[in-house]
Amino acid sequence: MKFHGVLFFPVTPFAADGSLDEERLARHIESGVAAGAGGVFVACGTGEFHALSAEEIERATRVAVTTTAGRVPVLAAAGGPTPVARDQAARVERAGADGILLLPPYLVSAPQQGLVRYVEEVIAATDLPVVFYQRGTARLTAETAAEIAALPGVVGLKDGIGDIERMHRIVRAVRAVPGTEDFQFFNGLPTAEMTAPAYKGVGVDLYSSAVFAFAPEIALAFHRALAEDDDALVSRLLDEFYGPLVALRDEVPGYAVSLVKAGVTLRGLDVGGVRAPLLDPTPEHVARLSKLLDQGLEVVGA
Repeated sequence: MKFHGVLFFPVTPFAADGSLDEERLARHIESGVAAGAGGVFVACGTGEFHALSAEEIERATRVAVTTTAGRVPVLAAAGGPTPVARDQAARVERAGADGILLLPPYLVSAPQQGLVRYVEEVIAATDLPVVFYQRGTARLTAETAAEIAALPGVVGLKDGIGDIERMHRIVRAVRAVPGTEDFQFFNGLPTAEMTAPAYKGVGVDLYSSAVFAFAPEIALAFHRALAEDDDALVSRLLDEFYGPLVALRDEVPGYAVSLVKAGVTLRGLDVGGVRAPLLDPTPEHVARLSKLLDQGLEVVGA
């Protein structure tokens, strides 16, 4: 399983009664794949993994698998308490996914070997390839990352911490392990485009793009500019779109998800609001997002 291009993390649409809206999820995913997504990561962070039941994760995964019809890889999330993560992993496999994004254990701070044990116990519940998500309670040393990378079935590491020196050490340590030539690294920070140039410098070219969910034109233009070393366009998009978007995002906790859902609705597909404990953006913030969206589209000529 090899990824290329912009990775699509769809939101999870909810109907007026708060239930999972499978029809709108299918439309949302189809739109992203048609726009050029390099992979679909359903029911993950942007998809409100934290607020979904195991049954909803399985249903969302099945929708994604059916909709993509093999055109791009589909991964779904598992994580939290070890028995829960094992159950989620089995459900995702049953739903036909191509892989799993394994989130950290719930709340508890664990020693390094405890994190290795967590990964071992979850991957034992599935035959699917696994990408481990370093964030929150899971902060790996370079040595631990190399040990996890060598586990059968672990094919990637996604970083949500943002410590570039740590990530550089991890990349170098993993690359020193025989047989990890195809192991992939991902920048998983919120609004990852802001840090994509820095991550590229330490050998991490892949990143998740929440912006792709509501403005694929902007996300794809940025990705091309970064790949082609078009520093002028990269800088302009960072200054005129991504930077102001991050400033707005940081005004309210949870807006890394809430603004994305609002953006999808602004582009014509009403995906409903967010579930607790997140809050929907205020009308003022939605208006600012709309203005930023217009500005970003103008920059890329869309």
